[in-house]
Amino acid sequence: MVVVLVDLLTGAGLPWLPLMAAGPALAATTNGPRGVLCVGLLAAALCAALSTVYTVPGREPVAVLSAVLAVTAASALASELRGRRERVLAAVRSVAEAAQHALLKPVPETVGPFQVAVRYSAAAAEARIGGDLYALVPTPHGVRLIVGDVRGKGLPAVSTAALVLGVFREAAYDEPDLLAVVGRIERSLARNLGPDDFVTAVVVGCPRPGELEVVNCGHAPPLLITEAGEVEPVEPVRPAPPLGLRALSGEHPELHLLPFAEGDQLLLYTDGVTEARDHAREFYPLAEGVARHVSDEPARTLSAVHADLLAHVGGRLHDDAALLLLRKSIEEPAGNEPEETDHAPDAGRGVVPVRSEAVPVAASCRGGR
Repeated sequence: MVVVLVDLLTGAGLPWLPLMAAGPALAATTNGPRGVLCVGLLAAALCAALSTVYTVPGREPVAVLSAVLAVTAASALASELRGRRERVLAAVRSVAEAAQHALLKPVPETVGPFQVAVRYSAAAAEARIGGDLYALVPTPHGVRLIVGDVRGKGLPAVSTAALVLGVFREAAYDEPDLLAVVGRIERSLARNLGPDDFVTAVVVGCPRPGELEVVNCGHAPPLLITEAGEVEPVEPVRPAPPLGLRALSGEHPELHLLPFAEGDQLLLYTDGVTEARDHAREFYPLAEGVARHVSDEPARTLSAVHADLLAHVGGRLHDDAALLLLRKSIEEPAGNEPEETDHAPDAGRGVVPVRSEAVPVAASCRGGR
């Protein structure tokens, strides 16, 4: 219609008519083949009408009309191909969402005496999943969780993450010792990974009230946020290699016992957060960001930190990033403290047997199946 209006105002005649082909070409970007054909036929009809008005002689009107019809046919075909690609992409995204829910199962907001929140961003936004992993499992031995980062990206990293999570969820129920859980994962990776592949991870357990067990395998140290708002990194007792590399170094991880009082919070994350850079190539200061946005609601805290992180990098992360925040929120009821025999160590290790269901969940770190 703009071309027709300009042509009528200027009286130029034929020179403006080839621009009619812009109509069906632009329609192909947003419309289906039927809409493109309608716009093309309208453009062809207007070309014929204007040629009659100006009585353009010779074969020139036929050539212009043929060009408009050819562009219309090509645009209709392009529109159909675009629609097919969009349908395929929608199907792939639905499969990716199903895979994400199967691999990274949603974490409940409350597990026993804990409030939990998770934020996950894959570097490939269309894929929805990547090489970072997390899981939280209530077991007979207490609530246990893992946050890890697989070396590499793409489908191989997703496959390794699925392997780690599958072994962790199984071992977390079977093994009363947290180091035994880590050992199960290590042995599985040693059988299935290549010589250059590995997984960094932090495994956390809560076998008894007021205390956490932390095993760090080459991962970034978690951040302990006290009730007073102080943020401190939880450094490992002794540096340990990532999962899958123990045979090369001979080093074994150690169990770190961490006091965890009511109101304390523990933030586990992957290097996609701390290695995110702004335009000046400065890393994101996670500890400072957490100190600015910490609150009594883990979901609100992580939402603010995640928004701050995206603002720092300019809107899009270039690596997978995972954040998991655990907060002790329920006060231990008086008179429900477990007997000493329930937590008697086995040969110097913190092996905790299954407790009776008569003990309230809020009185301990244990969660039901």
